Amino acid sequence: MNRDLTNQVYKEKTKQCVVLSGTLVDPFSGETINFVRGNVTSMEVQIDHTVALSNAWQTGAFKLTADQRKALANDPLNLLAVKGSLNSQKGDGDAATWLPPLKSFRCDYVSRQIAVKIKYKLWFTPAEKEAMIRILKTCPEKELPKG
Repeated sequence: MNRDLTNQVYKEKTKQCVVLSGTLVDPFSGETINFVRGNVTSMEVQIDHTVALSNAWQTGAFKLTADQRKALANDPLNLLAVKGSLNSQKGDGDAATWLPPLKSFRCDYVSRQIAVKIKYKLWFTPAEKEAMIRILKTCPEKELPKG
């Protein structure tokens, strides 16, 4: 969350590990969210696994070692601070079943999913691959993120 927020305020004596507040421009919707840590308000911003862990498991993560699965689950390439309700809506969805409502972010989103799957040697379902190709045709110059 530290990477994705601006104007962060940190809890004292936590070595900047606990964010009390900050501003997120949600990549899924384009909305600006003023994050404030709290029992209810913290749910407004959630950390999305770009490749949902369930999807990762179904497409090859079950073959990874425990350390490799831990790396996948905590890899900054696979993590993104987003609007909580959209993360909940996405659930375990892949590109064939869910895409961000902000169409201008879809190429970034799909290219990030591809980069994660390549990095961890996961495979693509036929429907997922078809959806990804359809999205990437709208941005042929898009490069995969490094990570």
